[in-house]
Amino acid sequence: MLHYYVYENSLSDQWVTFVHGAGGSSSIWFKQIRDFRKEFNVLLVDLRGHGNSKETSGNSKRYTFSALADDILEVLDFLKITKSHFVGISLGTILIRQLAEAHPHRVQSMVMGGAILKLNLRSQLLIKLGNFFKYVLPYLFLYRFFAFVIMPKRNHRQSRALFVQEAKKMNQSEFLKWFKLTNDVNALLKCFREKEIVIETLYIMGEEDYMFLPPVINVVSSHNQSTRLIVISRSGHVVNVDQPSFFNEAVLAFLNDIK
Repeated sequence: MLHYYVYENSLSDQWVTFVHGAGGSSSIWFKQIRDFRKEFNVLLVDLRGHGNSKETSGNSKRYTFSALADDILEVLDFLKITKSHFVGISLGTILIRQLAEAHPHRVQSMVMGGAILKLNLRSQLLIKLGNFFKYVLPYLFLYRFFAFVIMPKRNHRQSRALFVQEAKKMNQSEFLKWFKLTNDVNALLKCFREKEIVIETLYIMGEEDYMFLPPVINVVSSHNQSTRLIVISRSGHVVNVDQPSFFNEAVLAFLNDIK
């Protein structure tokens, strides 16, 4: 089972589950824990092969979006959490949406930070380069390069450094398993864009997230009132690290509004 951290709040019966992105770990939410645990029970998970989940990563399991989402569900079942709000960043938003697709009754709401809904030409080129060099170059070299392309500005430096620091806890074999998911991501994202799900959803994006913000704007404009969008100024892809105070205030307001 995945490694996890729990912060219980005896005054609340509602849970918020945080799901990090590829190469990260639950530690990327360190600027959220204090504010959220004041109002909710908080669950943080380390995805398979990330953070402290290395030894319990389930290497015999298939690496599919469905299997990775089921890893999260396994933790909820173990803790007897019947329903939760979910907050994700980057690839974590794909896993949350996958979980909502398969088990909508377990998802109270979704907060999608730095959401990935479509791969533009630049991101598709990155994937092609990664596939070409993944057996030649060390994975950390590729990861640093990807992080710089996705988060290129000076004010994204902390986000880049944090994700590279956490990626060091992975290994080449684990990186390759996760990178294979790129073979299936386009078809899955197309399904998510075309099929609206009736769960209260907040997309919270950085205005400097040039690779992933435009598709989110298009999707939100075509979906119904259960979907909202907040764009944070002076923020890139990892909004919870670039602008933590604004992120916390906006997400907590959303959760309390639908609670």
